[in-house]
Amino acid sequence: MPVSPESFRELFGSFPAQVAVITAVGADGAPRGFTCTTTCAVSAAPPLLLICVDENSQTLPAILAGRSFVANVLAAPGEEASRIFAGKAPDKFDRVAWEPSRRAGGAPILTDVVLAYAECRVVQTVTAGDHRIIVGEVEGSAVFPREPLLYGKGEYHAWPVVPVAVGTGAGG
Repeated sequence: MPVSPESFRELFGSFPAQVAVITAVGADGAPRGFTCTTTCAVSAAPPLLLICVDENSQTLPAILAGRSFVANVLAAPGEEASRIFAGKAPDKFDRVAWEPSRRAGGAPILTDVVLAYAECRVVQTVTAGDHRIIVGEVEGSAVFPREPLLYGKGEYHAWPVVPVAVGTGAGG
C-alpha cells in the first residue's frame, strides 16, 4: 500500500530542492507562471529537461497551447518571487521584472531574480498521477553569477559555500 499524500510531501520536503518559476504565454497572450521544485536534466544530447506540472495548474494550458516554456531557476534574491508565483493572484507579473523570451514564445524571463534560465520547446508530455511531466528541449539558456535559492523543510535558504576537508571522511 502506498504512503499517504501527507507522508509523500513530508518525504520530499525533508531535503533541499532548487526553486524555479515556470512561465509560459496563454492563448490569450497573457503570461502565466508557477513556482516549481521539480525540474531536472534529462539528456545533454539533445539538451532536454523535465518539469512536473499539477493537472489543475493555470499554467498547464498555456504550456500545452504554446508548446513552450521558460524554466527560471531562482537565485537567493528570488524568495519573494517564489512566494508570489506559489499563489493564485492574477497580478503576479506586475510584481516582478521580466522580459519576453525570444525562443520560447515570449514566455517571461524573470531577469532580476534568476540564477539561470532555460528557454524550452515541448517535445513530450506524460500523465503521471495528478501531474503532467513535460519534457522540453532547451533552445536557449543563460547562467548568472548568483547564489542559488533552495527550499526544504518548509523554509528558503541560500546555497551555503562550505569547504569540505579532504581526507577526513570514511575510507579516506
